[in-house]
Amino acid sequence: MLRTSLRQSSSQLLKGGCSARTLCTTSRSPLSVSNLTSKSTLSSKRRSLAIISQKRYESTTASAPDPNDNFLSGNTANYIDEMYLQWKEDPSSVHISWQVYFRNMESGDMPMSQAFTPPPTLVPTPTGGVPSFLPGLGGEGSEITNHLKVQLLCRAYQARGHHKADIDPLGIRREAEEFGYSKPKELQLEHYQFTEKDLDTEYSLGPGILPHFKKAGREKMTLREIIAACERIYCGSYGVEYIHIPDREQCDWLRARIEVDKPFKYSIDEKRRILDRLIWSSSFESFLATKYPNDKRFGLEGCETLVPGMKALIDRSVDFGVKDIVYWNASSWPEFGGSAAAEDEGSGDVKYHLGMNFERPTPSGKRVQLSLVANPSHLEAEDPVVLGKTRAIQHYNNDEKDHKTAMSVLLHGDAAFAAQGIVYECLGFHSLPAYSTGGTIHLVVNNQIGFTTDPRFARSTAYCTDIAKSIDAPVFHVNADDVEAVNYVCQLAADWRAEFQRDVVIDLVCYRKHGHNETDQPSFTQPLMYKRIQKHTSQIDIYIDQLLKDGSFTKEDIDEHRKWVWGMLEESFAKSKDYQPTSKEWTTSAWNGFKSPKELATEVLPHNPTGTVSEGQNIDWSTAEALAFGTLVGERPSRIRVSGQDVERGTFSQRHAVFHDQETEKTYTPLQHISKDQGKFVVSNSSLSEFGCLGFEYGYSLSSPDALVMWEAQFGDFANNAQCIIDQFVASGEVKWMQRSGLVMSLPHGYDGQGPEHSSGRMERYLQLCNEDPRIFPSPEKLERQHQDCNMQIAYMTSPSNLFHILRRQMNRQFRKPLIIFFSKSLLRHPIARSPIEEFTGDSQFRWIIPDAEHGKIY
Repeated sequence: MLRTSLRQSSSQLLKGGCSARTLCTTSRSPLSVSNLTSKSTLSSKRRSLAIISQKRYESTTASAPDPNDNFLSGNTANYIDEMYLQWKEDPSSVHISWQVYFRNMESGDMPMSQAFTPPPTLVPTPTGGVPSFLPGLGGEGSEITNHLKVQLLCRAYQARGHHKADIDPLGIRREAEEFGYSKPKELQLEHYQFTEKDLDTEYSLGPGILPHFKKAGREKMTLREIIAACERIYCGSYGVEYIHIPDREQCDWLRARIEVDKPFKYSIDEKRRILDRLIWSSSFESFLATKYPNDKRFGLEGCETLVPGMKALIDRSVDFGVKDIVYWNASSWPEFGGSAAAEDEGSGDVKYHLGMNFERPTPSGKRVQLSLVANPSHLEAEDPVVLGKTRAIQHYNNDEKDHKTAMSVLLHGDAAFAAQGIVYECLGFHSLPAYSTGGTIHLVVNNQIGFTTDPRFARSTAYCTDIAKSIDAPVFHVNADDVEAVNYVCQLAADWRAEFQRDVVIDLVCYRKHGHNETDQPSFTQPLMYKRIQKHTSQIDIYIDQLLKDGSFTKEDIDEHRKWVWGMLEESFAKSKDYQPTSKEWTTSAWNGFKSPKELATEVLPHNPTGTVSEGQNIDWSTAEALAFGTLVGERPSRIRVSGQDVERGTFSQRHAVFHDQETEKTYTPLQHISKDQGKFVVSNSSLSEFGCLGFEYGYSLSSPDALVMWEAQFGDFANNAQCIIDQFVASGEVKWMQRSGLVMSLPHGYDGQGPEHSSGRMERYLQLCNEDPRIFPSPEKLERQHQDCNMQIAYMTSPSNLFHILRRQMNRQFRKPLIIFFSKSLLRHPIARSPIEEFTGDSQFRWIIPDAEHGKIY
């Protein structure tokens, strides 16, 4: 019986047949059995297995291990028995390689050792060709062999088809390997020994060969039709990278949406909406060029399809329940007119750095709050700020678990996405409990150049988006000249985010019609690229030609609509000259009902009693901090968020905000259990990041004045990794963009050993960033408004009670300013650095300067 033969085969192979374990070789191996004459010879000359393997593959005549080496063992017999019984009942229920094996065993036409042949895989053979097929498959050209080859071909399209996709509107990438182009040989007929005469052979569809076509009703397709379908799916105007994702459910979900006959087919109404948005996008760019021909606009020409794509992404996300979308863009344009009156507050910034807030209706009748966060010229520095603000909005929506009501959209440049380390830091937030926002949609505006630098000098990878594979995010590469493909890919990205709450990347491959800005001359460094750009048809004209050919609209209808849009722009431009904004919605992110520093008189602080501590003496640093946090969350519906590296315990074992059960490792956070109606307290260790994490916390602090957000550096010196956030946001965000923030930075300081990189919080850096003139002592009037007018506060406390008061003061004021706290490592446990309870209660308050008690004087 076959089951008995299987056991005999297994036993025979284990006892000393052709087993790789005993180094007995098949006829394909160059080694001779006589070289292994005895066990003693082997043991006396034994060398490292790694060395043996290395030398074996270095040989010019050697080959990889034989795929027919032992695959059976004693503990697999029952499994094979079950599979055999299943095959007897229904041959199609087991893998085709096992079908061949069982058929060969029953026929008795070949030795047992040759009966099993594994199916071909994407792993190349030592010669780089298709794996050889042994007689068990019926030889080259047999039905089973060819079926397996077709499976392998389909798999190659899934894994490598994006390399062949027509994603570059200029065609440059398809012509040069140094620009990332790779022509996969696995997508060529010759790689599988197929010829033209094989193209009309029919193959059954199913697992491995377009299974969703079969679900749609097609049982068989010719090889020609299969290849054409794969070309259309994986090598058209967009390419998809998803095979690297280890989650089978996620891969199947994507395959079910893209591996179909027509992934998208838009109705006339949908095409009308896409056309309308593209007309507005292209007309707006042309309009600005006519009105402001000599201004730097950093315009969208060459990527006008971004606007229809973004709107499609927003509309689809809103349909899934998203109510707030936070994003940033490297350029925005509110101040081209130059006639706006000077603001009473703020220094202002270049026009393409400013942010805005806007409530936008969608075609489904819903509304969404859009928040464009102001940004500096430091590329990608805004990424963590956007994520932090999104996470804060999710908190206030009671949505920190499901992440369905608010989302982030990050617009990147191709050179920056591939080169800026902050991108990787932010990608690393995607699954961290205290930092996740439920998936970010990354949209890379890939104009294939970084100022004057070609991709071949800007990155070491084929795609600028390859870093996204580190978090198993799918990547959709799409040709910006195909607006319907852009629309579809953006909708697919929104679907993915809603389904899995994970990041997704869109690589929008386009071009830059002008230089780095409209006054720059790009032909100095990219002459061939710009010769093509000058001859290239605009995206709006490409789409209009497509619509005219398929008969969707008439030329008269399209021309009439374009004239109407231009007229609307002219009318709005004329009105803008006398327009006086009644709301700061577009230019600031001020909090509702919260006064600006200019509207405040002098500082008035409430000092509520805070109770007592049982003993009332020797309250140390960490206890004072806990008292400040506990009283704040107990008195008001505040939110306190403390983050940074090792902050739960404290780098110096000083905080212990989270208790860990020594048996079960369950955790308990006392400050989360003060009362039933208390505010929320969160303390969380962060990833090993300063730039990203400080930016995240700054963004979190922008959303509401009711959150005390504190970021603590592991050592003060390490904060310099986040210097960009400190310079561009913390110290200057309010004066440039009127962004209010009450962020607290806690920096260890003191020459207490551990070398020069663990000793100083660098006070001098922060003092230098303050906006007060150190050469002039302020007048009494200035002193009264000192805290309202400063850009940030810097404090170095020497008593626990002062720490208590300054943290409470940060929340009880009528305004918000960033606070930089330096704390001495040596004072954390110093016996003299203690405070009595009287310095926490009654009329006690923060003391700016503490007199020297010994001398009775203030120096």
